[in-house]
Amino acid sequence: MNWYDLAFPLVRGIDPETAHGYAVKALANGFVPTPAPVDEPSLRTTLWGLDFPNPVGLAAGFDKDADVPDAMLAQGFGFVEIGSVTPRPQPGNPKKRLFRLTADRGVVNRLGFNSKGLEVARANLSARKRRGIVGVNLGKNKETEDAADDYVKGALALAPFADYLVCNVSSPNTPGLRALQSREALDGLVVRVQDALATLANAPPLVFKIAPDLTDADLEDVVRVALDRRLAGLIVGNTTLSRPDTLLDPQKSETGGLSGRPLFPLSTRMLAKTRVLAGRDLVLVGTGGVSDARDAYAKIRAGASLVQLYSAMVYRGPGLAAEICRELPALLRADGFASVADAVGTGSALTDARG
Repeated sequence: MNWYDLAFPLVRGIDPETAHGYAVKALANGFVPTPAPVDEPSLRTTLWGLDFPNPVGLAAGFDKDADVPDAMLAQGFGFVEIGSVTPRPQPGNPKKRLFRLTADRGVVNRLGFNSKGLEVARANLSARKRRGIVGVNLGKNKETEDAADDYVKGALALAPFADYLVCNVSSPNTPGLRALQSREALDGLVVRVQDALATLANAPPLVFKIAPDLTDADLEDVVRVALDRRLAGLIVGNTTLSRPDTLLDPQKSETGGLSGRPLFPLSTRMLAKTRVLAGRDLVLVGTGGVSDARDAYAKIRAGASLVQLYSAMVYRGPGLAAEICRELPALLRADGFASVADAVGTGSALTDARG
């Protein structure tokens, strides 16, 4: 039992969004215990010219405005992704908009890209020393008609402070956003952002985050664009609008994107399908439902070179990343793998996706 196991009964009595705000403030002020570091050679991996100390990352959504990237790196994450950041500040959707599905270890959110805007994120990122790997996840403002213009603005403003950039085109809580995953729209968006980044001296790798709800045909289109335009990678995937029949919590009917443990089967199947379509030519980041080391390992064997988590911290605390990193090497060794890279795409989920 760790300190968070004792704290969670108190946390669950607080409104989820309020509790999240308290957590960010506690991290920013050094009030959260730091786990012992895990330095395990088998977990190190090099991608995009970046040396990741381990493959377990913090997904976007926790640190929207780059308030605590270094505090989260100190919690044991191999990399941290901040955002989603919109060009202009926006409040997001009306509250209440974040719900714990405690019986299912899931979360439903309809936050709607609440963001203090790129100026705040840029100020926070520019004030920190560049240590550790920090990615920046970009979104669009709700009222913006030319979506590509918002992504270009965010990319140009924040690229100098990002180890990689993500265009989030898959949140279900911004009207019309997921339509950007259609082949023609996606291709146009990718070209606009790539052309903008080409004007910079040292542009970071560009990644797109996609939904786990895509049809097979839509996924084929997305992967085709990613390969043709030589994207650095894809994050698979965002929250889902679907609701598994197995959900127990009475808040399961709340509108919004479902994340956490119930998302794991869907997102992992989508990940495996994406790896089959992409071959070895794209870096895939597996997210959605990672709650422990076995989940992370399953994502890796399904085709992910990196994994991310967020919702599981609601139930397990921020030290979960270090816990996964302590347990993952034994899973690799048990199957004869010397490194994470050796295990990528070797699992049964990959075989299932071909069928």
